[in-house]
Amino acid sequence: MIGSARNRQLSDPFTDLLFNTLLGFSLLFFISIMFMNPIAKLGNVNFKAEYIITVTWPDDQPDDVDVWVEDPNGNLLSYRDSDVGWLHLDRDDQGDLNDTIVINGVETVYPINQEVVTIRGIVSGEYIVNLQYYKSSTGQAVPVTVKIEKVNPSLRVVYVDKVLLQKEDDEVTVLRFTLDANGEVADINHLPKTFTNYGLEVLE
Repeated sequence: MIGSARNRQLSDPFTDLLFNTLLGFSLLFFISIMFMNPIAKLGNVNFKAEYIITVTWPDDQPDDVDVWVEDPNGNLLSYRDSDVGWLHLDRDDQGDLNDTIVINGVETVYPINQEVVTIRGIVSGEYIVNLQYYKSSTGQAVPVTVKIEKVNPSLRVVYVDKVLLQKEDDEVTVLRFTLDANGEVADINHLPKTFTNYGLEVLE
């Protein structure tokens, strides 16, 4: 009986040490998991948008086309102010001027002519979308495609049109569209409005 009690007493410190070691490893494992999760989430983009306005023109054309958008509150989005109200200009494309980037010391050209505007929240009322032929390197007319997509609850194209900008400084009202309280397009018209100081070309 005495021998058995002594054996139990001698084995208890070893058992405690083994248990504490296992507990320590488990704790370190869970701490590692907690620190690893935020790093993995850095790659996720929490992108919120209700509408996307995409303006594109031929990739091989070095001319600069700008988009201007006015919201129902009178906020005016352009290259001069790229974040107003719920409007955000994701890229100010300057033709071929900003198509070259340097990767590991090597210049790489991405000749994509595209400007993208996101409407990140619903404000009911009228939106006006204008295009301006800001800078002409070729002296030629530029065909421009304007596409408006509703993002939520699913991606849906609500408007597509092609516009021909004839010369430098031309400005065109592509469309005016009205959003109702539910964020749906309720009306589209083409009544012209000028945002720049260069005059406005009226669409036929």
